[in-house]
Amino acid sequence: MPSRLITAWSWGTKYGPHYRDRLAAGVARNLTWAHQFRIIEPEPEDIHLTEVPGCFARLRAFDVEWQRRQGLKPGDRIICLDLDLIVTGRLDDVLARPEPFAILQGVNASNPCPFNGSVWWTSVGYRADVWTDFSLAAAAQVPHDAFPDDQAWLAHKLPEAAPIGPQDGVYAFKKPGWPKGDELPKGARIVAFPGWRDPSKFDHLGWVKDHWR
Repeated sequence: MPSRLITAWSWGTKYGPHYRDRLAAGVARNLTWAHQFRIIEPEPEDIHLTEVPGCFARLRAFDVEWQRRQGLKPGDRIICLDLDLIVTGRLDDVLARPEPFAILQGVNASNPCPFNGSVWWTSVGYRADVWTDFSLAAAAQVPHDAFPDDQAWLAHKLPEAAPIGPQDGVYAFKKPGWPKGDELPKGARIVAFPGWRDPSKFDHLGWVKDHWR
């Protein structure tokens, strides 16, 4: 059976250990099939990528050598989740989708990029050129919003990406696709918090208290 590696990338001091613990616990509560969960820190040679905005360091997940060092083989899956998202429902069906690359789409408001990097997954060995063609200079040349970022680079390299969104129970809080109000949408499995929003700012909501623990 293919291995499934669920990752959350971490650098800097913005997100403390409780973000890691709560994400891991949320995945464990809501995923029945075998998987590995790892917090990934950037490679030493990628530290410069964390010193600019844009979350570029996690593009390393497309590097075949990095994949090999993680113990992965062709056909395995890498699932990338933001540290500050909340798992609110069963993940088995949505994470079992077969597409070689899928990413959250259609939730950005002012940013014209169709992709949002809060939730995506890829097959090991798929499109290694996402990493080999990448540089900060190259990323600066593709269409982007206020600054170049990883999701703009992914949109440039992988326009064929399968969409993830409310049809899968994956929402971005208070972003396009989120119903009016603060209540958890029926059937929600994952709630991402792009931009300034953060679960800690909304822990007065009952569903945040119930699932972010």
